[in-house]
Amino acid sequence: MHTESLDPGLILLAFAPAFLLTIGCEAWYWSRRDRGIYGLRDTASNAALALMHQASDAFFLWLMVRTVYTWCYQHGLRTMPETAWSFALLLLLQDFLYYWFHRASHRIRWMWASHVTHHSSEGMNFSTAFRQSLTYPLSGMWLFWIPLAWIGFTPDWVILAVGLNLAFQFFVHTRLGRRWPWIEAALNTPSVHRVHHAKNDGYIDRNYAGVLTIWDRMFGTFVPEREAPVFGITRQVRTHNPLTLTFHEWRDMFADTWRDRDLRYLWKPPEWRSPRARARS
Repeated sequence: MHTESLDPGLILLAFAPAFLLTIGCEAWYWSRRDRGIYGLRDTASNAALALMHQASDAFFLWLMVRTVYTWCYQHGLRTMPETAWSFALLLLLQDFLYYWFHRASHRIRWMWASHVTHHSSEGMNFSTAFRQSLTYPLSGMWLFWIPLAWIGFTPDWVILAVGLNLAFQFFVHTRLGRRWPWIEAALNTPSVHRVHHAKNDGYIDRNYAGVLTIWDRMFGTFVPEREAPVFGITRQVRTHNPLTLTFHEWRDMFADTWRDRDLRYLWKPPEWRSPRARARS
């Protein structure tokens, strides 16, 4: 299994028709049952955010593959043969690192400033998967995959593994599908991911799974879907403006840092407040 024959960009682009067809089928399904599930403005906003994110991500990954990832691969352990078994190991390791990236994106405000865009919709449908931020490169997502290149996976394989993981996650962004306990014992499902997108008290910061739920179970962050999820964020931003959705938390984070003269706002959890802020309340 040689990387010379793989173009990760073309392979991932091949998923686009399946994504669009899935969104179309789901929209048609809900148009006959509940027209509120697909709102025109929310869906258009998701599409605009996706285009902005893809432009930013494509350029930055191209840059990283040709610099940092390639350097780490060339100067790292170079221990991984190019076989089907090693690619399966790569998918497992990348999913493990994705869990920690995702968890950090909720618990470090600098990273939450990017990830909050994805959670800001009060709806949940397949188009919600496209609701991403162009600032992910700034918040440091690419740092989490560097160990994969360093231990010997080629940069193209690393990018392909990340893309396949995210492609799988597209299909868990839906209200369709009940709980399937025997599947969610190992795999992420729509039910598992609905919990992750909910702002119910018992659901916040749970179910960080990309593909496998075993990491959530190992590290105590798994919660099954019991009560109906209420989607959105605790400080809801009621706008469909893609620029506001992209930058509102960056603005608020820097405003808090400046007001209280406290740099800890950058790396503390999103709900953290400085002693000065607590004294005022």
